[in-house]
Amino acid sequence: MTASALSTASALPADLHLPAVTDPQTVDWDRIPSPAFVLDETRLRRNLTLINYVQQQSGAQIIVAFKGFSMWSTFPLLREYGITGATASSLNEAILAKEEMQGEVHVYAPAYSDEDFPRILELADHLVFNSFAQWERFRPQVQAARAGGRELHVGIRINPEYAEVETDLYNPAGPFSRLGVTRREFREDLLDGIDGLHFHTLCEKDSDTLERTLEVVERNFGEFLPRMNWVNFGGGHLMTREGYDIPRLIRVVKAFREKHGVHVILEPGSAFGWQTGWLVSSVLDVVHNVKDAALLDVSVSAHMPDVLEMPYRPRILGAGDPPLDDHREAQDTGSGYPYIIGGTTCLAGDVVGEYVFPHELKVGSRVVFDDMIHYTMVKTTFFNGVKHPDIGILHADGSYERVKTFGYEEFKAKLS
Repeated sequence: MTASALSTASALPADLHLPAVTDPQTVDWDRIPSPAFVLDETRLRRNLTLINYVQQQSGAQIIVAFKGFSMWSTFPLLREYGITGATASSLNEAILAKEEMQGEVHVYAPAYSDEDFPRILELADHLVFNSFAQWERFRPQVQAARAGGRELHVGIRINPEYAEVETDLYNPAGPFSRLGVTRREFREDLLDGIDGLHFHTLCEKDSDTLERTLEVVERNFGEFLPRMNWVNFGGGHLMTREGYDIPRLIRVVKAFREKHGVHVILEPGSAFGWQTGWLVSSVLDVVHNVKDAALLDVSVSAHMPDVLEMPYRPRILGAGDPPLDDHREAQDTGSGYPYIIGGTTCLAGDVVGEYVFPHELKVGSRVVFDDMIHYTMVKTTFFNGVKHPDIGILHADGSYERVKTFGYEEFKAKLS
């Protein structure tokens, strides 16, 4: 796949030159041990080039959201492209940000516990509260830290009550959302000590959605902006997707910065890992029950949970859509070989769906799922004790590096 297939030339500024990326058709998948999540270095560099361009042209600070992409073996590459921080939503992510990202640590969680908060406070450079009740609860500790010389930026998350997210599961501003403070519940009398606002209402959206969202933010919370030093626009800015309107994003961010005199922060997750790699699997068996079903050495529920949660149909390299006749048996139809693709757990619904392959699948055949890096590795489990895929990097010189393998000890460590 060429760079133009990842983002259309018409959507890219003329002065932005993206590096070439690996064509998956040239990869010898059989030499990669299965199963494995494989990140392509050339594709990550391509995304980082684009993200850094947006950062430089817009004046915004772009940090990586660990909930979408936290492959810490790639963090040196992120730093190489001017990514200076990360956003964490838990104590564990905050520790990872401090130890491995080695930049600014931005923390937001729907609620902090008394047990975790003191350590989070030690780690955070930016700390966002989900409610004024949490701010009041932990404000004495924040004030004490500041009195001791800590430079700590504190924000409150707002809920503009506006979103264009189609899937309720991923809509932070849906009806009765627990995420952020609505205008009705906003407490101007408690803003002393707060120097920033944070909102997150996008989910893999374009910059036109951001522009409409900002209009609502200004209408509902604009009166408080003169008191703020920074505004975090949250994540969901899928600037590395094909056709994303990058010039509009730059224009919108610059206009907001200049109008309100604030520092703007963007914290995408998907944009970093978008189209940067694959999940390599192998066929363990082929069974027949009216149709042929190929059983893989990966699990949909354990290793690709968004396929069931979203739900969505992932792309398999070289495979296409099934025949229209749902009762047609798996055979050479003249256009390919249809198979139901399923995982290896005992869950009946551990099934991806039906695909047509250009050749018969046999034990050992490789089945490669596309775009399996963002919001995938971060959500995997050890359900049923099935083998967890390796994590590897396909480097720009064509070499393959296995950076992590999982075994019994990792499975056992999650149990008691």
